[in-house]
Amino acid sequence: MIKTKQVKGFTLVELLVTLVVSSVVLAAVATLAFALGTANDATDELSLKQAQLRFATLGIQDLIRHSKLVCFAGNDGVALWRADENNDGRINIGELVYIECGQEGDYLKVCEFRSSNTEAINIDSIGAFADSWWASFCNDVNCIQIMPQCGGVQFDFDRLPPLSKFVSITFEMIENDITHRYQISAGLRGWAGNLLDEGDIVNDDD
Repeated sequence: MIKTKQVKGFTLVELLVTLVVSSVVLAAVATLAFALGTANDATDELSLKQAQLRFATLGIQDLIRHSKLVCFAGNDGVALWRADENNDGRINIGELVYIECGQEGDYLKVCEFRSSNTEAINIDSIGAFADSWWASFCNDVNCIQIMPQCGGVQFDFDRLPPLSKFVSITFEMIENDITHRYQISAGLRGWAGNLLDEGDIVNDDD
């Protein structure tokens, strides 16, 4: 009589236990992968915002430091006379630049006017960027958005424009679901207050 060797297989209970353990392990691996992916996304977003913040801080500080006057301040931004490029002692449209934040104060832009128009502009005629008063002097404006994701932008000065020698810009940024408040401050090193006529307009005689 020939004896056959029996091969013992897995029981139904053993298979079910194996499936349950495998499911738990796979779920843990999937959860870990998702958590790592979310953390990487949050890190990338934070790095991008911090890079934008550094760029904005350096650019705005440099712009303010080299400007000659704060010509206008309103709810949507400030106008700076950044340089007397043609040395005529007067403000020309191509020498003005706006740091603009919009009516909602939810971004920061630097807007420059591309024009060779040398017609003199008095300070009291300079207004909010949104009012487009500058359109009679120039129709080519270049705006660079340097802080696209911020809020609560506010401008503060040591004295009211055009007598301001120090500008401070505060704003909020949400980072990892936490709101942080930042400040960019700088003083006008080349302040041209000597060109002011009783603090109101740039003297056309200078």
